[in-house]
Amino acid sequence: MESSGNILFCGVGGQGILLASELTAYALLASGMDAKKSEVHGMAQRGGSVEAHLRYGKKVYSPLIEPGTADLLLAFEIMEALRYLPYLHKGSKVIVNTQRILPPAVATGKAAYPENILEELSERGLEVIPVNGYGIAKQAGNVKAANVALVGALSSLLPIPQETFIEVIKERVPARFLEVNLTVFREGRKAGRA
Repeated sequence: MESSGNILFCGVGGQGILLASELTAYALLASGMDAKKSEVHGMAQRGGSVEAHLRYGKKVYSPLIEPGTADLLLAFEIMEALRYLPYLHKGSKVIVNTQRILPPAVATGKAAYPENILEELSERGLEVIPVNGYGIAKQAGNVKAANVALVGALSSLLPIPQETFIEVIKERVPARFLEVNLTVFREGRKAGRA
């Protein structure tokens, strides 16, 4: 990945999107780059869409990513990747958590969950990297750490040493959750390179 870029994080409320964007921003800063981030909570407390914009480089003046300019999309829920398609361009990479969280209309039977989402993304000329962040976190013993597994996958695409991310996680994650988060980060990093 380049020494500058735009990363869009998206998902639904409660998935830890804001912590993931924060860990990534601090890792970028610790590696000597400028980084700016902004977040939109929406109806996060009710499972609504959440997004965080993160731009990095030698000097960054605004955190907001314009449509068509996101280099990386980190989708914490598979259908949310479709919602943010207008932000992507032909060279964009999309890390998709394969977890499905049914919106109320689907859960009540009023709508159908889209099928073949990964194929649809690939057909648009995007590089799609599916990662089972939920499965990685469950295997490690804490499903709430799926966000850090996805940060691990993202880290494999950024010009930052793994050790920098690990130091940031040690600084930002409470001690009682540290070991599981370090484990899922490393497993997520492996999944991002697969």
